[in-house]
Formats: sequence, structure tokens, C-alpha cells
Amino acid sequence: MKTAFYKMSGSGNDFVFLDGRKHGVDQWPAQRIRAACDRREGIGGDGLVVLEPAGPGAVRMHYFNADGGRAEMCGNAALCSTRLAARLKLFPGPDLDLLTDAGPMRTRCAGPGDLAELNLGSITMPEDVAGVDLEPGETRMALGTVGVPHLVVLVDDIEAVNVRVRGRALRHHSAFQPKGANANFVAPPPAGEHRWRIRTFERGVEDETLACGTGTVAAALALAGWGVRPLPTEFVSRGGAPLAVRATIDGPQSRDTWLCGEGRLVFEGAYPG
Repeated sequence: MKTAFYKMSGSGNDFVFLDGRKHGVDQWPAQRIRAACDRREGIGGDGLVVLEPAGPGAVRMHYFNADGGRAEMCGNAALCSTRLAARLKLFPGPDLDLLTDAGPMRTRCAGPGDLAELNLGSITMPEDVAGVDLEPGETRMALGTVGVPHLVVLVDDIEAVNVRVRGRALRHHSAFQPKGANANFVAPPPAGEHRWRIRTFERGVEDETLACGTGTVAAALALAGWGVRPLPTEFVSRGGAPLAVRATIDGPQSRDTWLCGEGRLVFEGAYPG
């Protein structure tokens, strides 16, 4: 039996998607998820998502990292879920209640193209980190939770960062155990441009990914909290597609926090594994 799948991309952050009406979560143990996400012998992806109806206007998003571990939330996967759920007619539209392990979130398709918007509600602002030494070129750090833990590191030059080496060290740093944290490096726009640069080392993938939606939200809130860049803020991820974050800062929290980005269908097919 072959499994019908959809390959989706959120600013380069890519996922294997399954229609939960046909393929249940219980059919996908960690070993099978790892095989499907393998970029040489499988479909390839940063994660696997199973979508299933959850009542009128609601869809359940089951998200797994490429290592087979379940994760509470992934912003780009949520944007992709919204566009694909609309394509599969899993909800009547225009707004969707997307149910995640981090709680329910309101999403919607943004126009006729590939964009979607995700409302993350209120988020506790990232706080400066103590006990972690800065390396040359790093200005400051903050840790926050946007579905999952995110470390935000402000750097002078985004291209000078060895994301694999430094990101892995920070992801496993004792200060962020036992769960660890994604490491997001953010730098000001080049001269003449307005979009900030961001690169991310993701736990579960254990490598640099081309984009991270929730990490971008954490970065935007950290910059706002530091007084470096007021909201709204636009970013360019390693994948090259723009991501935008808007919110209202209310003391220790943000309110009405929105992430806007790509949820693009790359291809669909049948997986024999």
C-alpha cells in the first residue's frame, strides 16, 4: 500500500504532509517518520505533519520533527497546514481553528497565493540570558517560548555565524536543559534594505533549517523588548522568502501576535515506505 503525501514549504522549511482522514497518526511510529523525512532515501523534510478534521471550522495538526519526536508547535508547519487544509477542504473558511499541542490557534489564508497568517495570541516576552558567554560578533541573547523554547542571539554579521557549530553548542548548553532550545541568530538588514536576517539551528532536525516561523516570532519580540527594532518587523530567512511579525507589546507580554508567511505546495505523490 502506498501512502499519498503532500510536500509543503514554508519559506524553505519543508514538511511531509498526510491527510489524517486516510492515514492515522498511530500508523507513523518514529522510525517510519525518520525514513520518510530522510533526504536521500525518503521524501525529505524537516518534519512530518498529519492533518485531521476536529469539528466545524477546526483542524488538528499533529507535528513531528525529522527525528521522529513529537513537538508542540511549528510556525511554518502551521502556515502550511492552513493552506493545505483549505486545498483539501478540511474547513469551510475563511478562518480556521488550528489545534496544536501548544494549544488552539487561529489561522487564515492570506489572499489567493501561498501566504497564510497565524495568530499566536499572547506570548511572554523573551528574557535576557545569564550564564552563557557571548562569542565575538554576538551582542546579546534572550530566551523565550513560542510554542517551543527559542534562544535569540543578536549578531553583527549573519554570514559570519557558523550556525551548525555555534547553534549546536547553544542548543545543548546546560543553561537550556533538559529540553534544549532552538538557536536563532538575527542581524540587521544590509544597507538599503529593510528586512532583518535570521538563521536557525533547530532541535529535532539537529541542523540549520531554511526557516523557522516560531523562531522568527521570538526574534521579533526580542528585538522589540531590547528597543532595537519596533514591531511590525519583516525578516528574510535562509530560504529567501519573507516572514512578517506584528503584535502589540503590553509590558511582559505581547498581545494579538501574528506571523505571516508562505505555505506553498511543492509537489504531491505516493510514498511506498
